[in-house]
This record gives sequence, C-alpha cells and structure tokens, in this order.
Amino acid sequence: MKIYTRRGDDGSTGLFHGGRVAKDESGPEAYGTVDEATAALGVARSLATGSMHDAILAVQRELFVVGAELATSPDRRGLLEAGTSLVTAEMVVRLEAAIDAIEAERGMPTEFIVPGGNPVAAALDVARTVTRRAERRAVTHARLSGITGSYVVPYLNRLADYLYMLARSAEAAWVPSRLEEGR
Repeated sequence: MKIYTRRGDDGSTGLFHGGRVAKDESGPEAYGTVDEATAALGVARSLATGSMHDAILAVQRELFVVGAELATSPDRRGLLEAGTSLVTAEMVVRLEAAIDAIEAERGMPTEFIVPGGNPVAAALDVARTVTRRAERRAVTHARLSGITGSYVVPYLNRLADYLYMLARSAEAAWVPSRLEEGR
C-alpha cells in the first residue's frame, strides 16, 4: 500500500464514514485547520516536560475526535461514537475544569500578554491562534451544513481559552537561565 492514492488529484477528498467532497469545502477547511492546531501543539509538546507535556498530548488526542466529527457528512452523523468520533459535552466540561484549576493556581493575568515569554508559551500561543481559526471554520461549516447540536464549536472555544491559560502557566513556571537574568 502506498501513501498516495491519486483519488484526490481531482480536488476531492474522502470523508470519514464515506463520501467525497471538494477539498475547499467548509468541512475540509475546518478539519484541516484542526489538523494544523494539532501539529502546532506538537511543537509545544516537543518543548514541554512533565505534566505540561501530558496535558498537551491529551488535547492532541481529543482533537482527533474533533477532526473525525468534522470529517463526517452531516447525513452520517448517526454513525459517530461519543468521545471517539463525536465531541461530547463532557469534553467541554473537562476543559472548563482544567481552565478553572490553572486560574485557581496561577490567577488571571492583569495586563495584556505579549506572546513569546518562553518557547513553550510561545508555541502554545501559536496553537491557540490556530485553534481560534479552526473554531471560525467550524462555525462556517456548521452554518453551511445545517449541523445543530454539535459540541465542536464550544469545544474549540474552550480549548483556545485553555491553551491561553496553559501558556500563562508555562510562563509562570519558567526559570530564567543565567544569560537571561542579565537582560
């Protein structure tokens, strides 16, 4: 089996649970941007250690659920499995709890944050902005496809907030090296 199939050479792509659509339709735009967010989180995870590394990996795995739901034709949504290929309310609630825990531990920033406080935080901020774009694409897809009752948009909305708080947490945990102390 080869990585290339040539089926997409006509500008179409296959959907989860079957069917094909143009690569520039709203669904592929949305799940393609989720894929970008997952990759951006991979950069952040490669720089992170300990619980931060694990938290980022958990989010990356959940983004596969988001992508699967977005890559499914609206008429085949009934084939999706909660938590595996269908975003659930519980996934959103878990993000809210994680945000609340960081806020309780670190507090909320009291001023505008310029991204780039350290490599992990900077990578998380890039992932956050890509996630916001994925959210916008998911809103468009839901509107154009007539999808209602999905938790994809609330999940992506909360995820961007969570990544913001993770980035602030990464900055608070940063211990400057001797070279940085002199700046």
